[in-house]
Amino acid sequence: MSSNARSHIDHRLSWHDGLSAKHWRVLTASFLGWVFDGYEAFALVIVIPFVLKSLLTPVQFADRSIWAGVAIGVTLLGWGIGGLAGGVLADYVGRKRMMIYSVFCYALFSGLTAFSTDFRMFCLLRFITGFAMGSEWSTGVALLAETWPNHARPKGAGFLQSGFGFGTLIAALVWFGLSRVNPLAADTWRLVFVIGALPAFFCLYIRRAVDESDRWLEAIRQQRWAATEQGGRQPAARTSGKRPFTLSEIFREPEGRRRALLAFLLSMTTTIGWWAISSWLPQFATQMATAAAVPNPAQSGLRAVLLYTCGAVVAYLLSGFLADLLGRRVYLFLTYLGALATTALVYLWTTSLDALLWASFVNGFFTLGCAYSWMAIYPAELFTSSVRATAAAFIFNAARLVAWVFPIVAGTLIHAFGSIPRAAMTLGSIYIIGLIVPWWMPETRGKELPE
Repeated sequence: MSSNARSHIDHRLSWHDGLSAKHWRVLTASFLGWVFDGYEAFALVIVIPFVLKSLLTPVQFADRSIWAGVAIGVTLLGWGIGGLAGGVLADYVGRKRMMIYSVFCYALFSGLTAFSTDFRMFCLLRFITGFAMGSEWSTGVALLAETWPNHARPKGAGFLQSGFGFGTLIAALVWFGLSRVNPLAADTWRLVFVIGALPAFFCLYIRRAVDESDRWLEAIRQQRWAATEQGGRQPAARTSGKRPFTLSEIFREPEGRRRALLAFLLSMTTTIGWWAISSWLPQFATQMATAAAVPNPAQSGLRAVLLYTCGAVVAYLLSGFLADLLGRRVYLFLTYLGALATTALVYLWTTSLDALLWASFVNGFFTLGCAYSWMAIYPAELFTSSVRATAAAFIFNAARLVAWVFPIVAGTLIHAFGSIPRAAMTLGSIYIIGLIVPWWMPETRGKELPE
């Protein structure tokens, strides 16, 4: 059947037609894995002030903003390295097995974080936890892409990505409940990481309910090592006795290299822009609340973050539908245009606290929701089954190998640029790249996955 015919049939289907219990189990496993990742990432941001008070010496605590940046930066570094390594391993040992390993390891080391006796031990455990966390996303994305039917795949990928937003909301609710009861007094933060160990039991579900990707198994059996369909037309590149290293295979082919680098450039745009927005938003909201003499201004910062995250969750749930309606390139262009405009709305054009809070919701829709959702949808459509997890991992995680330093130098950047709005808009101007790059990438709407 021709691709045009398949596309015509796909447009006549409801997005959920043809989905079986097997498809929903794959989505559940991938979604929950990303929920746990979202919980871990945001839990650290929430409890870090209490961790520092508990683990730092009085002399160190005087520079607590620097140490907070170190803890967050080390976690992001581990996430970036682990994500890249885990994606590569998923193309060798399988999606299911790698998902089990990553979930179990990050649950284990999250739980061990609760027993940290000093800041060095805390940072070491956060690095290892981040390393394990990073492995899960690309594995889940590849597994869902290779098992869901073509017409439903982008929607499933968007639902998967929404797990991170739900995880952050769960972390906020968990801390809200624990902080009200405060069972361990100054050490209540440790219970947040104990709860983070619970996903270890989820591995039992993965083992029993999820099957390995048939597409991946078939590609390995037939020794289809080429990274793209263009490379697959070259017999020597497509089939050979010895399997090439997946990451090098992506960059060996001119088309694979072009796609990977362009997608990485967009990923870097997303990561740097999101970091500038999310890191400074609570502080900016708190400053505005203080200037307006609002009681308990820190609560305004938390409200801004929650509304920002809610906006992202809405975008996650809609992203697959929007990407199919608009096409991948138009979706990317409008995403970065919206991110650029709403960043200016938040940091330059709001004149009241209420306006800032609602602008945070809209900004979260673009800078966190839409700007990250495409990574669950688009990279899987650009590369073949033998390198798909590696490619997704590189695109998603390599940006973190650069961005992890930003939390450490946050205060310096604000000082250098003169204010939070100026710093945010300077880094947020990177969204201009997202207005240009998509038009150099292939349109994949309605097309089958490369084999």
